[in-house]
Amino acid sequence: MNDRSEIYVDGNWVASSGVESISVINPSTEEIIGSTPAGTKEDVDLAVKAAREAFPGWSETSLEERLSYIENLAAKLGEKSAEIGELISQEVGMPGKMSMMIQAGLPAATTASVSGTAREFPFEETIGRSLVTREAVGVVGCITPWNYPLHQIMAKVAPAMAVGCTVVLKPSEVAPLNAFLLAEIIHELNFPKGVFNLVSGVGPVVGEAIAAHPDVDMISFTGSTRAGTRVAEIAAANVTRVHQELGGKSANIILDDADLSAAIPSAVGACFLNSGQTCSALTRLLVPSSKMDEAVELAAQAAAGFTVGPADDETSKLGPLVSQAQWDRVQNYIKTGIDEGAALVTGGLGKPDGLDSGYFVKPTVFANVENSMTIAQEEIFGPVLSIIGYEDDEDAIRIANDSDYGLSGGVWSSDNERALKVAKKLRTGEVDMNGSFLNTDAPFGGYKKSGNGRELGRFGMYEFVEAKQINLPL
Repeated sequence: MNDRSEIYVDGNWVASSGVESISVINPSTEEIIGSTPAGTKEDVDLAVKAAREAFPGWSETSLEERLSYIENLAAKLGEKSAEIGELISQEVGMPGKMSMMIQAGLPAATTASVSGTAREFPFEETIGRSLVTREAVGVVGCITPWNYPLHQIMAKVAPAMAVGCTVVLKPSEVAPLNAFLLAEIIHELNFPKGVFNLVSGVGPVVGEAIAAHPDVDMISFTGSTRAGTRVAEIAAANVTRVHQELGGKSANIILDDADLSAAIPSAVGACFLNSGQTCSALTRLLVPSSKMDEAVELAAQAAAGFTVGPADDETSKLGPLVSQAQWDRVQNYIKTGIDEGAALVTGGLGKPDGLDSGYFVKPTVFANVENSMTIAQEEIFGPVLSIIGYEDDEDAIRIANDSDYGLSGGVWSSDNERALKVAKKLRTGEVDMNGSFLNTDAPFGGYKKSGNGRELGRFGMYEFVEAKQINLPL
């Protein structure tokens, strides 16, 4: 058991003012693997106070001194990659080898990249007769999700601390144990007191207390559009800056000159990554109507290759969903797809044979989906692919953009110039061409209800600074 009885405030492990705890469940087994304190508003008050008091000293340290802490942190994350990968695999259900590569490898790499970005960042520049400075925004409240828990934490915490901000972190109550391991590492590295603070708990209590706090200068939030809207509403009372990375319903366009035998299996994988629990998952597959039958056959074959099983089984390619609530949600969407007339190609309702325990879902493919259907418009967050036919390039672009979301997208073509032309017309923050993938040095974020602001690289660093104009003497 990984039971945590204390939160981390002002450089110390302290008891929460609350008396309740939150159980952490292994989604592969439905067994409790640990617990964390159910934090309170009073806990948030203490954490924010510590962050506020630490801010002047931390922000006034030299950039190199701050980066030495970040670099040591990146190194420790790398050293503990095996422990991190196994822990998050147990929390989230991602198969072990993949968890080691993504859930442990990505946050270590993201943290390591911050130093180079910060050293090149324009903290000062001259524009005409003015000196423009970029200064740390202050105390940052980081509210993070469960699907890539430590990566999402480090994509916020590392650049925020690097530019001179102090942090109060509320990790997801579904997968919080990795955040406690992070706090242990930070404590071991002797970060100055108050620079990093951790308060566990549920969103309506801890998250909303952070969002409402008058001494929090900025909120960096990743999660559902519904929850992000709520955070923004609360923060608006204090005119607090809010960065939001929210949901998605991204389209993957297969142009008529693409090699379907390469494109379709890749497209299925781009939908099923992390059991479909990825905000940027390419869940709508747009194919030429004339090639629908071939695309459907290839998609069914690819889906069949995703062996479903427990995260600790080396043969598993698709782990469970993270919780019973998430399982119920995905089942409802599958039923809705069937009820609305989409053609169920493979998968469907219920658990795969032989997997009675654990929150397992059949990898599911729907064909002949209309873009107006619920499964094509709403974020499912499960391994459910909707195949939609289109007539020509402009029709594909129209369908792709016919969404409340705009986080990611994909284009496949044998002609890179043609693919690029289509990519530029997509109203989305990221487009993968011919199976390319996320670049952690480039900006990540969404259009429309997928959020505002950007994470990663220098664009992400801009989120944590204020710009000041100093007009020099004439």
